[in-house]
Amino acid sequence: MQQKGVHWFPGHMQKAMRQIKEKVDLIDVVVEVVDARCPISSKNKYLEDLTNNKPRVIVFSKKDLSSLQELKPFISYYKNKGYYCVICNLNNSGDINLIKKAICEKGKVITEKYIRRRMKPQPIRAMIIGIPNVGKSTLINRLTKSSSTSVANTPGHTKSQQWIKVDNLLELLDTPGILPPVYDNKISAIHLALIGSMKIENIPEFLLAEYLATILIRDYPNNLKERFDLEETDLIYPSSVFLGIARKRGLLIKQGEYDINKAELLLLKEFKEGLIVRLVLDKYVEL
Repeated sequence: MQQKGVHWFPGHMQKAMRQIKEKVDLIDVVVEVVDARCPISSKNKYLEDLTNNKPRVIVFSKKDLSSLQELKPFISYYKNKGYYCVICNLNNSGDINLIKKAICEKGKVITEKYIRRRMKPQPIRAMIIGIPNVGKSTLINRLTKSSSTSVANTPGHTKSQQWIKVDNLLELLDTPGILPPVYDNKISAIHLALIGSMKIENIPEFLLAEYLATILIRDYPNNLKERFDLEETDLIYPSSVFLGIARKRGLLIKQGEYDINKAELLLLKEFKEGLIVRLVLDKYVEL
């Protein structure tokens, strides 16, 4: 597969990058949310460059869709870069408490400065950053125990920055999801499309489905077989997988003619929803 760059940078993202640059000096801690299925591809290196002089927490969201065993090398990688790592399910209150603890731990140098000067400590100011659809707004709503920010399962939903008070110890700055202007590695762009962080129309669906089917045939054939009740003879090529899915699920264009396109879409949908296998796609991306 050719490794040509994929360009994606709507106007509101460019504006958001400028706003982050303007506000970064007001921030005590940067919290970046990445998808645990794509711990490299879902991290924006341009945001890292803008905030690399700040204490940093990295939140691996959607651990329930990922493989914790496959995630271990990535956790070590980020710890070695100075990140405080938290692996979480954003619907789990215990995990949310761990994230708040991590932010306070990274921001305690600011709190201690106020105490040394015998001043009343000010709330730690944390900026929440990340690419679209990794769970930033969900994280903020869980931290504030409210619906401070709207949530949608579509890339690019949040369009502007906003300050949100959690309590007397913590304030958050929500930011829009921002993808890099270009992905030099096309595989990373494909991974983001597969998990729903890049609009799927940017990459043809048949290409996504073929790529996914190839991975599943090679590394997770039993999961694929069990989910769709496939035969061994279906697990040879992507095309045979799609035909097998269409046959088993009764996806027809007309009597006797199977709808391969619907089978491709069904594979993509059920993978995104975590119904086929828990994995780390980025184990195929070089660290």
